[in-house]
Amino acid sequence: MEKIKLEVAGIPAVLYGKRSRRVYLYVHGKNGSAAEAARFARTACPAGWQVLAVDLPEHGARKDSPEKLVPWVVTRELQAVYARMQPVWKHIRVYGVSIGAWLAMQALQTQQPEKALLVSPIVDMENLILDLMQQAGVTEEQLRTAGEIPTAMGETLSWPYLCWVREHPLHWKVPTQVLYADTDPLTGHTAMERFRQQTGAHLTILEGGEHWFHTETQLAALQGWESCHI
Repeated sequence: MEKIKLEVAGIPAVLYGKRSRRVYLYVHGKNGSAAEAARFARTACPAGWQVLAVDLPEHGARKDSPEKLVPWVVTRELQAVYARMQPVWKHIRVYGVSIGAWLAMQALQTQQPEKALLVSPIVDMENLILDLMQQAGVTEEQLRTAGEIPTAMGETLSWPYLCWVREHPLHWKVPTQVLYADTDPLTGHTAMERFRQQTGAHLTILEGGEHWFHTETQLAALQGWESCHI
């Protein structure tokens, strides 16, 4: 499988597959990188697709980057990448994982890619943040006053982040396939069902799965799902 490292709109990226007019923009999740797209590319490229994967801030080749993994930075970057892709590829689809799926939807909801494949997507970021605040015993007033509050869970709560989320509700109308684990602790069944109803997404639920698909059984289910919907 052909692989080229490059920069798109100044962002480190990897392009997988032979020249084609069809491409998936792959957006990884937290602790991921553009390199992880190689697994998906092994399914997508033989089907005639290329896969363009970017490193998000603080990840991959940008691990020590000054930019942070915050939506007001990442959405602007993904929009710039997409704009560079449009003259090159006639057919553009999106593959998003976890928070990468949410960031991709936020960035591209007015761009209308042909289709989206989303794995363990975050679909209600406000509710997730409020849950984290409750677990940490942090009130909105405390967070507003402090601006940022580190938690024992390793996450830093941010008032500007919460405000941004509330000011940018998600309006996603792209034909979408979702693979969701029934035990996903970051997105509850109610939030996922609401997303399905609001967006018309087709939902596939993996019983006994986890937010991070990594066991042999989970990866086999993931590849089977990809092959069906690619």
